[in-house]
Order: sequence, then structure tokens, then C-alpha cells
Amino acid sequence: MDKIIDIRHLSKSFGDKKVLEDINLYIRRGEFITLLGPSGCGKTTLLRMIAGFLAPDEGAILMDGKDLVGIPPHERPLNTVFQRYALFPHLDVYDNIAFGLKLKKVPQDEIDKRVRKVLKLVAMSDYEDRDVETLSGGQQQRIAIARAIVNQPKVLLLDEPLAALDLKMRKDMQTELKEMHRKLGITFIYVTHDQEEALTLSDTIVVLNEGRIQQIGTPTDIYNEPVNSFVADFIGESNILNGTMVRDRRVAFIGHEFDCVDEGFGEDNPVDVVIRPEDIYFTTEAEKTQFTATVKSCTFKGVHYEMFVDTDTGNELMIQDYDAYPVGSTVRLYIEPDDIQVMRKERTDNTLPGTVKDAETIEILGGAFALKSGFEPGTEVTVQVPFDAVDLLDNLDDGVLSGEVHFILYKGDHYHLTVRTDDGDDLWVDTDDIWDKGDLVGINFKSKGIKIRRKDE
Repeated sequence: MDKIIDIRHLSKSFGDKKVLEDINLYIRRGEFITLLGPSGCGKTTLLRMIAGFLAPDEGAILMDGKDLVGIPPHERPLNTVFQRYALFPHLDVYDNIAFGLKLKKVPQDEIDKRVRKVLKLVAMSDYEDRDVETLSGGQQQRIAIARAIVNQPKVLLLDEPLAALDLKMRKDMQTELKEMHRKLGITFIYVTHDQEEALTLSDTIVVLNEGRIQQIGTPTDIYNEPVNSFVADFIGESNILNGTMVRDRRVAFIGHEFDCVDEGFGEDNPVDVVIRPEDIYFTTEAEKTQFTATVKSCTFKGVHYEMFVDTDTGNELMIQDYDAYPVGSTVRLYIEPDDIQVMRKERTDNTLPGTVKDAETIEILGGAFALKSGFEPGTEVTVQVPFDAVDLLDNLDDGVLSGEVHFILYKGDHYHLTVRTDDGDDLWVDTDDIWDKGDLVGINFKSKGIKIRRKDE
């Protein structure tokens, strides 16, 4: 395997905030690799460390076996294309592209040859004398890319380069970027938060969230085989549902059992199930029907219709189909075994350390919760709090703790939330109530279902 970049145990913090934590990643020569994730996940920080604009706190960035840490950006054999283009307004197109070559004192005939070549590559051959401020956003982006590749870098870094363009221009530039990559044969490292863009452009996608790599794979792998609920929810549309692995190749969810292709999850174990909306099929045949549903809404999306249905067991599903079904109609549905993706649950409850304060109170995460344990004061305990035993309150002062809704996952008949407390601890909550990301909440525990045991048991 021909690695051009090898990133080992890379970490970075800004103050108390850990932006990247123990990143391990290699990039193959000539690969188009995309760093994908929501705002604040660390993808741009990682790119800037590869470029040399930021220094890591820990770890190494090897390029062709040589550690880049400590080498300034202009001495690294790579170039960066930024979202804002960073063109020089006082220079015309030719001089913008030639700027770096002139600094390196490249002979003028070689500069002319290279500039003409890259202008042709980015389809801007007749624009060398134009003022850059007269160009459209898409044209300016082409010039920014031309300026980067004229230096013949081994690696081209692109930091959300299409984000400022309108939808049609962005689609056109995606096609052109892919073609440029094919013609140049160099390594592209691309940063975006746009899932469709990543799926369209990439050979490999690296999905990041909160400073950690969640999954690395081809676009097909990432879409069809997400490793956890975050990836499944972030990449495309998904129905993510609670399920039970009955046995190998048999899984239960939405109140029915289905054949699947997954094995090795044990028997009667809780799992998460992912069904893409295009993988739920309509039928008129009774023998094919696995469950029925009532159509709640039907919206034309240009290529397909998007429908929400209520199943016969009370779960809501999203379905995408080329045919429309009337609102209020009852439909027969089935799912093929290959289209059911089973994932291990990341957790089944909130398992928290606590200290018994008295017969009626346990201190958990710095708050005193009204829970009876039967243990002596001072006993260290482990408290298992079911997701539905966490009570979220509108009034922060009514809660033992307070926090913020950090992540929301709809699971067909309820919401699964990640709530981050003021001290930075995460709690997971199942609720029928509708909350928005960023809502501030009070936090209490319902005693029903909570299990308490000695820490050393």
C-alpha cells in the first residue's frame, strides 16, 4: 500500500476544549479523501495541521515517511484552497496564478507554460488578462484551484471550497473537481459538512464527530454499512429503530420479525436497526406483505416522492418511492433482508458512579438525587439509569442538574437525546417530548427502573 500521509495519535486542544483526540489515519497516494462531519467536529483543524498552519499537541504527521511537525507551511510539498479563495484583488488572473512561481524565481517561459496548462485544466483559458473581481464565484474558485495546482504539489488540501457557491454552480464544480483529480493524479484532501458532496467526490470518506473518527470507508460502505447511529443519521436519510436480534439472520423491530443477513449479535440482544427510506417497498401481493401502514404525508421531491407512514404497530417511517400514494391510504410494505442494517447498541443505559449520602439520597455527577439504596452513607455505588428514567424539565431550577440538548435522534416512536450537563458529562434520554438542539434543560431522575449496586460488585 502506497501511503503518502500517515497521521499517528494526533491530538489538539484549544484551552480546555479537546478538538481532536488520538486521530490515526493514513492517506494513499493519488486518493481523493474527504474529511466529513458537522460544524465543530475538528475536520478543518485536522486539515490546518496537515497544512502546517496549526501545530498538534501530540502525535505525528508523516509525509513519505518524514515528520512534517515543525516544518513551516511554505516548505511542505502541498497547497491549500480555501473557502474564501484568498485571491489578490490588485492582480489579474495570470498574475494571481503565477504569484507563487515568481516567488520561487521559476524562469518566465516555464511560468507561461505552467499557467497556460492549468488555465486549460480549469476551463479558463481566455481569462488570463481579466480582473479577478469581475469573475463569478465559480470562476474565482477555478482560479484559486489553478493557483494551487500550478505549484505542482504532491497533495492538494481543499477547505470547503464550494461552500460559497449556489447549488447549481456547486454541482457543476463537483464534476469539474472530480475530473481535475483524475487528470492530475495527485492526492486530494477535501473538507466538507455536505454529505452528498462527500459521497459524490470521494474515494474514501472519514466521518468525524467531536474530535474523534467515527468511521472510515468508501462512500458505498459509509452509506450502506454505518457503524453507529451517528453515522447512519448524518449520512443521508435513515430510519433508525430499536430492535432485538432474535438469532443469526433474524431480527425484530417495529413489532415484527424480519429475515436479515447479519450474524454474531447473539440471541435476544438489543440492537439498533437502520433502514434507508428507498429500501422500503410497496406491494399489492399479500404473500409479500410483511406489515401494513397508513400514509400520513406525501411530498414530491423532484426525483421521487417522500412519504411518512404510521405502521400497524405505531411506528413512523420515512419512505422514498417513484410512485405517490394518497394520504390516508393503507399500504402493504416489505423490506428485503439485504436492506436491513443491524448495529450494536453503543449503550443500553446510563451507568453512573455515585456516593450514598443518606438513606434517601445519592450524589451523582455532583447532584443529590432522591434515591433509596439501602446502603450505608459513604458507600460508593454504581447507578444504572434507564434512558426513559431521565426526566427533562423546562425550568432549569427544577432539576437537580442542568444541561443542554446536544444531539437528537428520532427512533420511529420516540426521541433519543444526548444531553450534556454543565460539567461536561453526557446523559442519554428517551422521551416523547419534542426538544431542539441547544435547548437548556433541568435534569432529574425518576426512581422507576433504576438499579443500584456496590461499586465493587
